[in-house]
Amino acid sequence: MVLDRQNQNKPHLFKKALTYASLLLIGTGVGTSASYFASRNLANMTAPPAQALPADSRTTFAAIPITEDPNFVARVVREVGPAVVRINASKTVTTQIPDAFNDPFFRRFFGSQIPDIPRERVERGTGSGFILDIDGNILTNAHVVEGADTVEVVLKDGRTFAGKVIGTDPVTDVAVVKIEAKDLPTVSLGNSERLQPGEWAIAIGNPLGLDNTVTTGIISATGRSSSQVGVRDKRVEFIQTDAAINPGNSGGPLLNARGEVIGMNTAIIGGAQGLGFAIPINAAQEIAGQLIATGKVEHPYLGIEMVSLTPEVKEQINRNPNAGFSINSDDEGVLIARVVANSPAAEAGLRAGDIIIRIDGQEVTDGEDVQKAVSKSKVGGNLELEVQRDRNSVTIAVRPGAYPTQR
Repeated sequence: MVLDRQNQNKPHLFKKALTYASLLLIGTGVGTSASYFASRNLANMTAPPAQALPADSRTTFAAIPITEDPNFVARVVREVGPAVVRINASKTVTTQIPDAFNDPFFRRFFGSQIPDIPRERVERGTGSGFILDIDGNILTNAHVVEGADTVEVVLKDGRTFAGKVIGTDPVTDVAVVKIEAKDLPTVSLGNSERLQPGEWAIAIGNPLGLDNTVTTGIISATGRSSSQVGVRDKRVEFIQTDAAINPGNSGGPLLNARGEVIGMNTAIIGGAQGLGFAIPINAAQEIAGQLIATGKVEHPYLGIEMVSLTPEVKEQINRNPNAGFSINSDDEGVLIARVVANSPAAEAGLRAGDIIIRIDGQEVTDGEDVQKAVSKSKVGGNLELEVQRDRNSVTIAVRPGAYPTQR
């Protein structure tokens, strides 16, 4: 997995199946992160009868409603483009020089061979973002501005402003930057819950330093889990699109044919083509609201490492003499492989070898089910886990804690 960012300073089976419920984003440091128009209507098609049928018995199909504007992409760009910004972020990195390099005796003999290492250097990166409201709140990716000392926001009309990072959430890769300005263009937000594969997708951003670049495609899939995308430490179900996403697109909007923001472009898979991923706007908007209100976001956390019980995993565990437990062929659910010390799961009494069968009465079959259930809970709330332990069913109440973002 590669973050679609641009940085200007270039300076078996069991393990693979582990899914971290406790690691519930993309990158650290300063990052940089459809033309074909169906113009024909399927109008009043009738089932061809073998013989004449009464008019009222014929089967008819309603025409598929489509846009009547063959240049709808251009219209969307005209309307939304001014609210898409370039974000330039920079930070100072201090290099730790070995003490031996400063030793006079060492320098006396090797002085000419000691590299001249600067103690500090400035890293710069470029990403994208879009203006949410007239108050100057801008949505972007956390990895675009993470650790930045200075943030500069450049509008399409050429205006440049100093940006203030209101808050970042590495768990979802969402951040909010604020600028003080008047007469700001803003975007309209859509509903990412209603997306269907095959819908138009339009991406606007600043890939590879090429400002205000527009690419088009379709929604290829929805609900892609973080493990499917390859970023297991995120708690996001991604939108997949074949609209071209490149380094520097991070934080830019993914739009529908009406010009509404349906996602925030954030990641690509290295070496692949037509595989871009965006954070659904409903999720990003919720996180942004918390960041604007409090500057932080708390995510529920149990503290377990788990694995879905596939036949291959069962065989692998039973072959491992160091596993500490065995699995029966008819066991189903999600196996707890490890419990993090001092975590909510440890305090509640969960153990490695327990098999999670249900959470709050809902059956779970894989790690994604568990992660979803935990994500929907609240920090300090209660989750009732039904687990299988030594062939017996045990019910354990767990109180989720706040996800430790400094892990």
